[in-house]
Amino acid sequence: MRGRIWVYTPHLGGRSIPDAVRARTERRIREHGRKRYSGRYSRLGVRFKGALCYIDAFIEPAVPTRTQLQRLGETREEYLERQRELPIHLCRLRYFGDEDAWSLAFFTYSNERYSPCVFHSGSVHGTPEGALDVGAVYLPAAHREVGVKRGRSRPTKG
Repeated sequence: MRGRIWVYTPHLGGRSIPDAVRARTERRIREHGRKRYSGRYSRLGVRFKGALCYIDAFIEPAVPTRTQLQRLGETREEYLERQRELPIHLCRLRYFGDEDAWSLAFFTYSNERYSPCVFHSGSVHGTPEGALDVGAVYLPAAHREVGVKRGRSRPTKG
């Protein structure tokens, strides 16, 4: 008997995300980002479309050089305003009806697409917090205070 066989794939389909789930998911992502990645972004962007949840980060841009500004034909303020609005795409979640079992796609800048991937646990399903942990590889290192040394100091001989 020949017929069609249904095969589950965690990176296709999904269910439309209800408004209540959207609100809880956004709150969870923002809270996790605040606790774990504070200082590495200026704000997080969380947006929803159908069964998908996109997580973006926005960072404070570096001050441009005069040469950059001349080549771009912008003022310093125009440049900084434009750069502040450019998102860093972190990842995309797909919803299947369970708030703790989403599938994940990582944004690959080499081909500018979301590519299916697994969570750090090795599973194809995970939490929104786990997705932010995967996407956080694109976040710059936290700023350190100038002149403050980190790590262990060496004991002095005396």
